[in-house]
Amino acid sequence: MYLVYLLLGLAFISFSLVILRGAPFLPTLGPQIKKSMELSELKPGQTLIELGSGDGRVLLEAAKRGIYAIGYELNPVLVLISVCRTWRYRKYVKVIWGDFWLKDWPPADVIFVFLLTKYMKKLDTKCMQYTHKPVKLVSFVFEVPHKKPAKVDGSVRVYNYGR
Repeated sequence: MYLVYLLLGLAFISFSLVILRGAPFLPTLGPQIKKSMELSELKPGQTLIELGSGDGRVLLEAAKRGIYAIGYELNPVLVLISVCRTWRYRKYVKVIWGDFWLKDWPPADVIFVFLLTKYMKKLDTKCMQYTHKPVKLVSFVFEVPHKKPAKVDGSVRVYNYGR
């Protein structure tokens, strides 16, 4: 019985601590993912990074389209779910357990995020310093303060950096 309580406690801590670094886990719905893929104009062979990749839904959709996907996730439970969910497409998907704020991001064509408002300014600064090449930032729900999106469709916004 103590093992059950221990596991529940660890799961609670894993899901709660992530909020302190960016956003809670809320699964992205299929229609939002498809809309985001269309707005980002990603093509097979291109690369996307998802900051806070959760259970791997966006990574999986990208891989199905022949897009290379790198997901950063802080919650170890969600990392395991992502790896299992995307296993069939492991040629296209890499899931990294860690804090994306502390990592160097590899070259990518698009960065996907669902971050709370209070982190969007910090993200904007990091994207402006992203030196690999021009990149699009696709944000679910939350806006980058004082920056006009290149495209908006409902709750999905696309911002251009380095162009």
